[in-house]
Amino acid sequence: MKFGTKTVHAGVTPDPSTGAIMTPIFQTSTYVQAAPGDHKGYEYARTQNPTRAALERSLALLDNGYAASCFGSGMAAIDAVIKLLKPGDEVVCCNDLYGGTFRMFTKVFAKYGIRFHFVEMTDFDQVEAHINENTAMLWAETPTNPLLKIIDIEAIAKIAKAHNLLFVVDNTFCSPALQQPMELGADIVVYSLTKYVSGHSDVVMGAVVVKNAELDEQIKFLQNACGAVPGPMDSFLVLRGIKTLNIRMKAHNENAAKVAEYLKNHPAIGKVYYPGLASHPGHEVAKRQMSGFGGMISFTLSQDNEANALKVLSGTHLFTLAESLGGVESLMCHPTSMTHGSIPREERLKAGLSDTLIRISVGIEDADDLIADLAQVLEQVTEPVSTGS
Repeated sequence: MKFGTKTVHAGVTPDPSTGAIMTPIFQTSTYVQAAPGDHKGYEYARTQNPTRAALERSLALLDNGYAASCFGSGMAAIDAVIKLLKPGDEVVCCNDLYGGTFRMFTKVFAKYGIRFHFVEMTDFDQVEAHINENTAMLWAETPTNPLLKIIDIEAIAKIAKAHNLLFVVDNTFCSPALQQPMELGADIVVYSLTKYVSGHSDVVMGAVVVKNAELDEQIKFLQNACGAVPGPMDSFLVLRGIKTLNIRMKAHNENAAKVAEYLKNHPAIGKVYYPGLASHPGHEVAKRQMSGFGGMISFTLSQDNEANALKVLSGTHLFTLAESLGGVESLMCHPTSMTHGSIPREERLKAGLSDTLIRISVGIEDADDLIADLAQVLEQVTEPVSTGS
């Protein structure tokens, strides 16, 4: 079954009691039992919910995984994965990653004796150099947030396998429509479903997809024991979003490619970070492991100062200044003060994240309108061409 068909049908069936084609919203906290332990597969809604179960089946099939578990947010999903570790374990992860992930690793789990090494993961020698007898996990985002570096999943998976390590990929920026990390060797794939998978900026949710029954048992235990589960209404909304995931991602890809090409050639722009450009250092790897280059672009201005960046951030009409990404509408953000503000400035600069970097999530509006919106604001920060005397 091809991916576009999967998004419509995978994991969902008409309701047997009514024939409803859409999975019902099972808004209940508990389930009747005929006798202790004699029930229809559901006991308590933190543990199981039929709406959530349908979503989890769908997600597992979309990623070609063994099973999926949904959580109340992307951060709750990440929290569950790190809880697979024990004090003394070490994690080697990419040095360009979502600020909330960095905050959780360094401010929460570091206190419990788990050590994190943030390395340039496109450099395999750096990855190998930080692996020791305590290393238990490799963690990658690709494309990374916000510099859109491309990490070779298959190559890192080989390193993980050679050292018997768990390999986790945060696939939020791609969604399963554009990238299948499990097919390339990942053991666990995590998502903020809030973003592309849901796609309508109306849900906060996360997911963990695993490759085998052992990992599923461990994650399901944490899901139930710690209780960071989503409700049935949110599960229904994500199921609805999945049905258009394939066609939405095609629109995001097409629009972002046009916007990136426009930005690349604009005199007000300094550098464009977009894996679809041939000049991007990860372009060839992206072509190999992604079926599209996604809707995320970051850029700097040629006059790279805070005043100009603020003009751009506050001067657009269709690109709305807001945190998050992956919705049908175009968004713009300032990572250092918004999504990545929790990372110390020296760490951000070391990873290459400048104070004036701008990140945009290109929506599914008409590309010509999006380019016109950028054109009118970039005109305000374009240095006049000197005509001489």
